[in-house]
Amino acid sequence: MDDIADFERQRREIATEMGQDQKLHDVAREFLIRADRYNYSYQWTWLGLPIIQMPPDIVATQEVVWATRPTVIIEAGVARGGSLILLASLLQLIGHGRVIGIDIDIRPHNRTRIEAHPLGHRIDLVEGSSTAPNVVDAVRSRIGPDDRVMVILDSNHTHEHVLDELRLYAPLVTSGQYLIVADTIVEDIPPQAHRPRPWGPGNNPKTALEAYQKESARFEVDAYINDKLLESSSPGGYLRCVK
Repeated sequence: MDDIADFERQRREIATEMGQDQKLHDVAREFLIRADRYNYSYQWTWLGLPIIQMPPDIVATQEVVWATRPTVIIEAGVARGGSLILLASLLQLIGHGRVIGIDIDIRPHNRTRIEAHPLGHRIDLVEGSSTAPNVVDAVRSRIGPDDRVMVILDSNHTHEHVLDELRLYAPLVTSGQYLIVADTIVEDIPPQAHRPRPWGPGNNPKTALEAYQKESARFEVDAYINDKLLESSSPGGYLRCVK
């Protein structure tokens, strides 16, 4: 047991040092900028479906779910379904729980692949804008009074939309569970001219999260996770509910 504790202590100490190494983070950010020109995050799958995430974020999300054992995971942003399958696979191993996937446009072929997947029975799909009242009501109706709720926001990345999502879904996160705000990296990289989007520096998930943190003291950034993530789309976006 002493060896286990010592290994954990060393990991955390090294992560803190790494988090303070600005030159290393500059190199990592340059890698992300250059790799994004080739849609690097589009290259990965989870159990057969495209996940569209950076590998370190996939691993970090796995760590969070395994450690906290949520019974409901809400993810705004379905895309091609791989992240829903990742979450469902973890809940399957844990032995409980459901994933609620929200998207304004769940394309028929993506819905078919998700629902036909061996883990599709752990996934509920809700189509519509994540901030629409009927969608929020549909999500809330799937949460029981004893559920442990985790939330991942990875849909429309404009400041206004993410801030609205935070105000609607962050209150659903239960104490000890995580709120993950994806693609905060947008604030720290040049506009993605090769893939035009309505968001960019000054108007993105990071600016929305900073605004929300002034409104709510329920969440703390997980320093350990954020220090060790170098090639991440979501730096500073892993928060634990402490109240």
